Amino acid sequence: MNIRFLLIDALNLIRRVYAAQPGDDGTARVDDSLKTSTDSLRRALRECVPTHAVCVFDGHERSWRHDRYPAYKEGRSPMPEALHAGMDRFKEAFSRIGVSSIHLPALEADDIIATLARKVAQRGGSAVILSTDRLLLQLVSDLIVVRDHYQRLNLDRVYIREKLGVRPDQVADLFALAGYPTNNIPGVPHVGIKTAASLLGELETLDTILAVAHTIKGKPGEMLYRHADQARLSQALVRLNDTLELGSNLRSFRYTGQSE
Repeated sequence: MNIRFLLIDALNLIRRVYAAQPGDDGTARVDDSLKTSTDSLRRALRECVPTHAVCVFDGHERSWRHDRYPAYKEGRSPMPEALHAGMDRFKEAFSRIGVSSIHLPALEADDIIATLARKVAQRGGSAVILSTDRLLLQLVSDLIVVRDHYQRLNLDRVYIREKLGVRPDQVADLFALAGYPTNNIPGVPHVGIKTAASLLGELETLDTILAVAHTIKGKPGEMLYRHADQARLSQALVRLNDTLELGSNLRSFRYTGQSE
């Protein structure tokens, strides 16, 4: 059987849907978000035609990234209480249409997704990651694609080159240099996406760039030299861990068709 694994970044889906709903925070808005999220998942299943599927949630506890960098994700708006209280309802609704959910203590959804996608690819299967989180673009390969569900667009190698100016294997270094404000990852001051992409186009990797930072002219070179440790920290924070021991079997994520 050719495996086609649909990996849903569950909170990315739910919170985007919730943000688009009118009205104040409360049960009615959660109810509307639940229906819309479930309908969106149904559409994803129709469009992607997976053999396996799972909704991946963040663990509730702080991750190792918070320990390494206490300001990690600082400044993010907290999840509304009513939405947080309704998470089990979302998982139950997703289960009723044939998609189980997974979350593990102190593990972030991105790392779980990375691990599952790589394992499937190593077996010759393909993975579709449903998310608008650009950090997941570092996983893109011939067998792994990130899908923007809202634009109905697969974010592949060509997309990454056109939008970010780098290869998928350079995405982590790109955000290590430019920063990733969504997660409050600092990067290097005065080095934006275009400058980072240009440097990587010439020098290939963050390590090489930092090794020759003293020879790079202008403000970027000065900042790279002065903030090399911050760049390395940012690299560690944006790089996804795809070697987790999850204690789960692929059979448990088999998708046999919508049951509602």
